[in-house]
Amino acid sequence: MLRSLAHRHQLHRHRHRRHARTVALAVAGLALVLTAGTTGAAAPAARHAGPASRTPAATTVVPAAPGSATPLSGYAVQSTAKVADPAETVSSPGYPATGWYPAGPRSTVLAALLAAGVYPDPFRSTQQKLIPAADFTVPWWYRSDFTVADTTARTHLDFSGVISAADVFVNGRRIASTSTVAGAYTRHEFDITALVRRGTNTVAFLIQPNNPRRHLTMGWLDWLQPPPDENMGIVRDVTVRRAGPVALRDAHVVTALAMPSMTSADLTVKARLRNDSDATVTTTLSATVGGAAVADSVTLAPHETRAVVFTPAEHPALRLRSPRVWWPARMGGQPMYRLDITATVDGAPSDTAHQAFGIRDVRAPLNADGARQYEVNGRPLLLKGGGWSPDEFLRWDPTYVEDRLKYALDLGLNILRLEGHIEPDEFFDLADRHGILTLPGWECCTKWEGEFNRGGSGQRWTAADHSVARASMAAEAARLRHHPSVVSFLIGSDAAPNEEIERGYLDALKAADWTAPVIPAAADTASAITGRSGMKMTGPYDWVPPGYWYDKREGGASGFNAETSAGPDIPTLDTLRRMMTPAELETLWKDPAAVQYHRSPSATFDTLELYDSALTARYGAPASLEDYVRKAQLSQYENVRAQFEAYSRNAKDPEDPSTGVIYWMFNSGWTSLHWQLVDRYLDQGGAYFGAKKANEPLHVQYGYDDHAVAVVNNRTTPAAGLTARVTLFAPDGTQKYDRTVTGLTVAGGGASSTALTLPASVPGLPATYLARLLLTDATGREVSRNVYWLSTEADVLDYERSDWYYTPTTSYADLRGLNSMARTAVAATAATTAGASGTSTTTVTLRHAGTGGTPALLTDVHLVGAEGAPVLPVRWTDNQVSLWPGESVTLTATYRTADLHGATPKLRISGWNTPTATVPAA
Repeated sequence: MLRSLAHRHQLHRHRHRRHARTVALAVAGLALVLTAGTTGAAAPAARHAGPASRTPAATTVVPAAPGSATPLSGYAVQSTAKVADPAETVSSPGYPATGWYPAGPRSTVLAALLAAGVYPDPFRSTQQKLIPAADFTVPWWYRSDFTVADTTARTHLDFSGVISAADVFVNGRRIASTSTVAGAYTRHEFDITALVRRGTNTVAFLIQPNNPRRHLTMGWLDWLQPPPDENMGIVRDVTVRRAGPVALRDAHVVTALAMPSMTSADLTVKARLRNDSDATVTTTLSATVGGAAVADSVTLAPHETRAVVFTPAEHPALRLRSPRVWWPARMGGQPMYRLDITATVDGAPSDTAHQAFGIRDVRAPLNADGARQYEVNGRPLLLKGGGWSPDEFLRWDPTYVEDRLKYALDLGLNILRLEGHIEPDEFFDLADRHGILTLPGWECCTKWEGEFNRGGSGQRWTAADHSVARASMAAEAARLRHHPSVVSFLIGSDAAPNEEIERGYLDALKAADWTAPVIPAAADTASAITGRSGMKMTGPYDWVPPGYWYDKREGGASGFNAETSAGPDIPTLDTLRRMMTPAELETLWKDPAAVQYHRSPSATFDTLELYDSALTARYGAPASLEDYVRKAQLSQYENVRAQFEAYSRNAKDPEDPSTGVIYWMFNSGWTSLHWQLVDRYLDQGGAYFGAKKANEPLHVQYGYDDHAVAVVNNRTTPAAGLTARVTLFAPDGTQKYDRTVTGLTVAGGGASSTALTLPASVPGLPATYLARLLLTDATGREVSRNVYWLSTEADVLDYERSDWYYTPTTSYADLRGLNSMARTAVAATAATTAGASGTSTTTVTLRHAGTGGTPALLTDVHLVGAEGAPVLPVRWTDNQVSLWPGESVTLTATYRTADLHGATPKLRISGWNTPTATVPAA
């Protein structure tokens, strides 16, 4: 995420970013099979490292059934620096592997060592520095055993996700070298029938070190301190497949939804049949899909491969009437269909394939202003999302992933961008199920852009790299094409590929029947074939004031901003104390110029100077760690809220509307001080609840640029009979202005309507003041409450000195008056009920309990268990609310009962000017 100045001049703003490393690849004769669908779920990786014994991985039992696909259950791993035996011996059954470390079915080297307790928790303090990087500059062995009772079926080894390259052995024989198995995303299939024997068999990978600057793999750039092993290992399933004489591959369904009526959908079923025997074979291919059954008989010469296609023209049952259409969350349901297909020889199944898929139509034309405007099933929508990060060590934990996806829904987001680190199949299954759109693509500034983004750190490509890139695109297209949640693929990030590379990508996508839009880059640039990106990547990535987002220049609310935020997101005090030592926490609030290990390895982002200067100027110098954190939460709430509110308000603007915004980032892969709406431990602070407030379904908001109060309707249907009330207060609660507007109507689908505009000046209004916005429906029920802390002195930006990562602020809003607010008590009563599926719900009623007129600003409720530790994850209906005298609000929290670990639930109440108190919630 660091942009080079040279590219900045070329693209108006650009980044030079990040970090990576290892050896050059020579790739030839890639054995690639385009198969789709999941290959089996892996066991969840431990979320936190703990001790484990050094015992070999369990042996995987492989059934004989044709069509079975069995992932290896795990590995034993060891450095070649500690293994003197020849490869033929190490990779043979019965090798003792004494002292080797156990690893899961998807595991980097370092992930395995952390699980074995070799190193202390790298997410705390600077303990990751204690891990010697030199240990990962040599190859490592991955070794796994599987048993076969019947050798009559043919056996294939199918895998991807090797980082960075490997020699592959089966039962002491090398079946592939690093010239073939190279690149994190390439997929490989090898016929190992002749090598497999009854009983125990061994698969072994000799994994080469990774260097994302030199290899088409994965890197971390400036997101976090990169892992010392650079993620070398195997991060996707290695599967043993069984079949009869005919193998069935590349089975998939190409859908075409009739638009705009959506009254029918054409399903085209495709597959590839391969005769692996030495004889001519006749096979019957039978498929059921969408309630239709189709079949065909195919005769294959020895070792012949043939494509088979079932079309609606030949099989009218494949034209569905009244199809169940898949929609993004909040726009409709997420129904899925299923393809089941079998190749039969002599009346017996030879191979099978199964795949879930959705029916939807996605288009992304350029609007009149040249911005990419996405449409799903004919409905244009503002894409609001965040940048997704996997775990730093690429540990796969399906529960942890789903928790974060549910948080994204809770925040009102509808899309997640995956820049590199394209997650396993189950991630996209979950996105399909929950209705969350995804935007995967290649990574910036590493080898992926080495040939065409000279501002990055990636090396130039060789002929072998072109082969790896095309194979990677083919494999990912085949893997992702059936997921309705995948709405595009970004073949470039900070730069668009040159014509040769783009042609390779596009040919691979076309061959895989890719139907979603292909975007040349996330930046404002163009490619020779695809044309303009319709995206912008103008930042910012560091602190800017809330008003920044309303200007339609730089990163402000116009067009599609593919990655942007105001930079630092200081987590809660609970999380800070888990991730940093007391001495580090002291430095955090006292020394803005100090290098912060938990911010970024980039010299551009390794301190909090810009952020801390603004915090002090606007809110006053922090008096303690607690004061620093509470001011940070206020700052992050107002800034994140403003970013999403500005883009939402401008979505239907007739001039240069906003079409998409990706908050950089949604989450972090480790314990971080920046770029996160939710922290590593799933705790929620000001950034989280600022986003949740901005994206609520029916929302009243204030414009920092024009002082207008608008209502944004993110529901699909219009809202009528609304009443908006705006009241301005001094910090002590003295009312200075009040106005109510009735009879408001707002169309649905993200439309907005201005209710009123505040006067340019209000008599008696102090430099710091509060604005309370209330929206009620026709029955008088409150449907939106939004409270701002504002200043008569505006933040002033110097756009002429804008850099790729921020715009300087020359003078700041004065919010120091908030420090004078009297302490105000908030009373709470709560009760908890146990629900279905192991969940509990705690309901809390908060009431302003102060005796004066001062409101209780940004009152936070944390559900806590034993020793006051937060219960996480948790989903609140609302939180960080502000109450005036006489007001009360009822909130609910839903969470897994098991996450209480047997403790009685309690609520910790705190706020800007509310004394911290803990109340029972049983």
